[in-house]
Amino acid sequence: MAIEKQTAGATRPRRAGGWSGEFVALLSLGWPLIAAQLAQNALFTTDVIMMGWLGPQYLAAGSLATSFFNIFLLSGFGLVSAVAPIVAQARGARDFRSVRRAVRQGLWAAILLAALMIPIVWQIRPILTALHQEPEVIDLADGFMHTAAWLFLPALASLVLRSFLAAHAATRAILVITLGGVALNALLDWGLIFGHFGLPRLELVGAGLSTTLVNGAMFVAMLGYVVLHRRYKRYYILRRFWRPDWYHFRQIFRIGTPIGFTVMAEVGLFSAAAVLMGWLGTDELAAHAVALQCASMAFMVPLGLSQATTVRVGLAYGARWPEGVRLAGWASIAVTLGFMSITCLTFVLLPHRVVGLFLDAGAAHNQVALGLAAAYLGIAGLFQLADGTQVIAASTLRGLSDTKVPMLLALTGYWLVGMPIAYVLGFPLGLRGVGVWLGLAAGLATVAVVLTVRFALRERLGVMRSRALPPLTETP
Repeated sequence: MAIEKQTAGATRPRRAGGWSGEFVALLSLGWPLIAAQLAQNALFTTDVIMMGWLGPQYLAAGSLATSFFNIFLLSGFGLVSAVAPIVAQARGARDFRSVRRAVRQGLWAAILLAALMIPIVWQIRPILTALHQEPEVIDLADGFMHTAAWLFLPALASLVLRSFLAAHAATRAILVITLGGVALNALLDWGLIFGHFGLPRLELVGAGLSTTLVNGAMFVAMLGYVVLHRRYKRYYILRRFWRPDWYHFRQIFRIGTPIGFTVMAEVGLFSAAAVLMGWLGTDELAAHAVALQCASMAFMVPLGLSQATTVRVGLAYGARWPEGVRLAGWASIAVTLGFMSITCLTFVLLPHRVVGLFLDAGAAHNQVALGLAAAYLGIAGLFQLADGTQVIAASTLRGLSDTKVPMLLALTGYWLVGMPIAYVLGFPLGLRGVGVWLGLAAGLATVAVVLTVRFALRERLGVMRSRALPPLTETP
């Protein structure tokens, strides 16, 4: 009862204001999430920059290990991200007990996923050997992975708490904690990679250890905020934590498993591209790492906005407000297209300046990698619009608990369109790394189109009639 009294006023989405009101609400919720996502990516960007200072071989190894690692980590993120639409819909329907239970079972899911995934990524050496990567690169990647693997549990559990806070519009707390993590990661990287501050010089092993420690610290900070803040502690997230709630546990896996496979399909596409680049050589792989990191940094804006989109759509859906669903979805797509147009022009017109931030242009041994990275980044600029649109379109559908069909559409676009084109253009047709990147662009564009069409036709296709909620009506 205490929970209902203190949160009832913020539960239902706005009904007035039309497009302008939705843009204000979306950006008010979304800008701290965007900033937090940029800061989260800065954790890995810091690692990439300092790996590049060690040399192209270290950068290639770190990139290869991270590409492999991210298949599982981001897939886990996708699964536990189901907490966001469940909590948002529950708040829209004023079902506060389900909010509490969904968060608890989300933490259960994080523990289970970490226990399953750590033993898999630990086997990176035999896997990379089977993929015919260079022996020295494998040695370096193996050392990195054996320290980075332990971040699974704190990273997944942190996302559960982020979903809870985002559904309550407490996005500034997420931003502050993430910025603190970025600062801590930079200090630990500097100390553990290069041996400063009296710490041992661990190189790539230090990068993995730093990332693990930072994720642990961020989880502790976020958990402390949730259980101690007067607004959220009344949910009693950790009370009787051991007691199962199988309904919400199944709901998380029913909604989240397709999201996880969708993310795996996309991340797997880029990881497979890294393997293809490894076949071409160390310079190609290092250049791929730089270009991909630049594209990833730009992608953080629509990715952060997508979290706000899922919440906004979920709130409107839980409150039985179809017009709110329409406004939230299309407003988010419009904002994303505007931003990604800017990054597209930057990558196409200024690729050499951007990649120069990651590799020393004055070093002779970096010249080949720099030229290749600039070429790849120019192509990345061309698919910026598609990349942003596909993640936003997917998030609108997740807000409606529609995840199974989008998963199938993503698998088709990434692996039956993108990967075959990447291989054929890159190898039989001799375009090498440029061909691989053109294949990535084709896969992203395909998924962006089909998911946007599905959202546009959501009522005609029956997407609005989710099993999670009764059919919507125009009046709440």
